[in-house]
Amino acid sequence: MIKVGIVGGTGYTGVELLRLLAMHSEVEVNVVTSRAEKGLRVDSVYPNLRGFNDLMFVEPVIENLIACDVVFFATPNATAMHMAKDLLAAGVKIIDLSADFRLKEVAVWEQWYGAKHSCPELLETAVYGLPETNREAIKGARLVANPGCYPTATQLGFLPLIKENLIDTSMLISDAKSGVSGAGRSASVAGLMSETGESFKAYGVPGHRHLPEISQELQNIASSPVSLTFTPHLLPMIRGIHATLYAPLKETNRDLQGLFERFYADEPFVDVLPVGAHPDTGDVRGTNRCQIAVHQPQGGQMVTVLSVIDNLVKGASGQAIHNMNIMFDLDERTGLNHVGLYP
Repeated sequence: MIKVGIVGGTGYTGVELLRLLAMHSEVEVNVVTSRAEKGLRVDSVYPNLRGFNDLMFVEPVIENLIACDVVFFATPNATAMHMAKDLLAAGVKIIDLSADFRLKEVAVWEQWYGAKHSCPELLETAVYGLPETNREAIKGARLVANPGCYPTATQLGFLPLIKENLIDTSMLISDAKSGVSGAGRSASVAGLMSETGESFKAYGVPGHRHLPEISQELQNIASSPVSLTFTPHLLPMIRGIHATLYAPLKETNRDLQGLFERFYADEPFVDVLPVGAHPDTGDVRGTNRCQIAVHQPQGGQMVTVLSVIDNLVKGASGQAIHNMNIMFDLDERTGLNHVGLYP
């Protein structure tokens, strides 16, 4: 059995890891940390885990984690980097759900995250954990930077088009919407139901932290400069991301539906919907799946890709477990073969 530790077990991504790992046949969760809830039983804070987890929350210190095979960091940004070197030195593998190791350039990371990076030497060796683009590197990784939620939905939608050199990458647009759980569990006025209910707004238009991550990875795929306009929005729902992606086509007579179906034919967690479909965030709720539909409105010059995920699963904890399965040479679907919740 793989011995697992979770640092930051009281946030949404932490408890989602616990929910998914509870049904994973190859895993034993040995450590769950929380400074605020130290000494309390996990299932007293999250009664949905009664009968599945009887651990106590403990202090997030190295001594509590070094007996693990892998540690997930479900923590705020600028947390994992302070423990990463010691855990790696002890032979523990790390999957970081925060942004600490996603960007390769130190100056860019410090500009967008407003902190001094404590171990910039690990940025080069960290493997970006999008399985659909980086599977081979993930297999041998000791430190995986789990992608962000918006970057996951956006990259998967653009990926086949960029790989086939079918779009002008100097004019990409990602118009993306997220449920409020994407902001985390910490209390804030902006996250109150009376503030978000019956309302819909854009935010981060001058620049969102996920922009450099998306640009970096799309540029790696394209092997050429990429210009992306990224506008996130907040929807009055709990879970889900819907990314509507636009790009100018270099050729207008290609079979885009066939391209997407062939490209993702062997991917266990990407589902290309039939011609004319419009994916719904509700259909992937609680799953590690990305559902995609590709359109060429009026047969014109623009392609429109619709990409939906559950931000807490495929956009965070489920993708982290997918990465763990690859790192430990397990069937990639292990613990992740869930049917979407309905309604």
